Amino acid sequence: MNTAADGHLAHLRQLRAAKDVMDRNWADETLDLDAVAARAGYSRSHFVRVFRAAYGQTPGQYLSRRRIERAAEMLRTCDLTSTEICHLVGFTSLGTFSTRFKQHTGLTPGAYRREKLGRGAALIPGCYALLWAGGFSTTKSDHEAEQ
Repeated sequence: MNTAADGHLAHLRQLRAAKDVMDRNWADETLDLDAVAARAGYSRSHFVRVFRAAYGQTPGQYLSRRRIERAAEMLRTCDLTSTEICHLVGFTSLGTFSTRFKQHTGLTPGAYRREKLGRGAALIPGCYALLWAGGFSTTKSDHEAEQ
């Protein structure tokens, strides 16, 4: 039995499990790199090194790219402000969001929306977009349930 190959496959499975956590929870502002690293069975610093070696970018860069991709989609389709989108995709600072968005797309969020909008697509009203993104609760409140 080839233990080196088995070890390599186990290593890749651990990394994939950690990447899956980031893919599922990308919008969570509190997504903790230490917890993701622990999920993969690594210390934080070792996880960053092996993730970069496997995927060509750090976990933070990967997560930022995922968030920007989602924000770009929302800017093209939803009638929400850049600030609302910033928070929905997991950024806590509008300045950081705008800087990262421009690094990834070459445009500010506002310029991106102006360039991509107006090609026959109507914007989804913000209230529907927030409901779809989990911004509103769809269950009855305790007060409504009592009545």
